[in-house]
Amino acid sequence: MLNILYVVLISMLPVIELRGAIPIGLGIGVDTWVCVAAAIIGNLIPIPFLIIFGGRILRYLAGFEKIGKPFKWILSLGERKVAKMHKVLFWGLLAFVAIPLPGTGAWTGALAAITLNLPLKKAILPIVIGVLIAAGAVTLISLGVLRFT
Repeated sequence: MLNILYVVLISMLPVIELRGAIPIGLGIGVDTWVCVAAAIIGNLIPIPFLIIFGGRILRYLAGFEKIGKPFKWILSLGERKVAKMHKVLFWGLLAFVAIPLPGTGAWTGALAAITLNLPLKKAILPIVIGVLIAAGAVTLISLGVLRFT
């Protein structure tokens, strides 16, 4: 049971997410299906909170004269991009989250949703589907089913 909790907690961490949690969980003997489910759940737990509160925090920090410039830039970047990408936001966000590489994933997808000013209702589905695809890919790679040699 403690090993399952490790998988959940590791998958909640930014950057590591389920891309690290699944191989670690399998390595410490967690059953494959339990490991994947725990990693998916753990990876998704912080996402609604990030999307709901992250935008507020970003806008709050942008209001400070001395430290606000980078936060203002992030917000303006999102506003410019959303106008250009409105029709492909769902698929772009899904693909970005689904790619099982460092620097992509649910946390980065949530940050993208924040900067693009997407509400939780519009951002959660592509992020969830992307996490499911990434979990499948990482599992197959961890089990040696998929190889890139």
